[in-house]
Amino acid sequence: MMSSALQKFCYNLSGFNKYGLMRDDVLYEDEDVKEALNRLPQNKVDERNYRILRAVQLDIQKSILPKEQWTKLEEDELYLTPIVQQVIKERQEREEWAKNY
Repeated sequence: MMSSALQKFCYNLSGFNKYGLMRDDVLYEDEDVKEALNRLPQNKVDERNYRILRAVQLDIQKSILPKEQWTKLEEDELYLTPIVQQVIKERQEREEWAKNY
């Protein structure tokens, strides 16, 4: 396990937090992620879309948020990852079922 200071350093180095994004906002949208997004409550989808649109606008303007508005590691919740993991598990079970029956 990484130390807390190293985790914060690596998190800030990634850069997406400077745009107000969370880790799950930058997941590659494959079929599993798209299905997970369909299962996400609408308010969470709306919040995600707002963060992504704001980040795109900031990038177009070649700008970042003021430091006090950056997403902090402690505030970054994995709101989509558990659902994606469930979708992957279900898909693997369907594939296994189809292969065996």
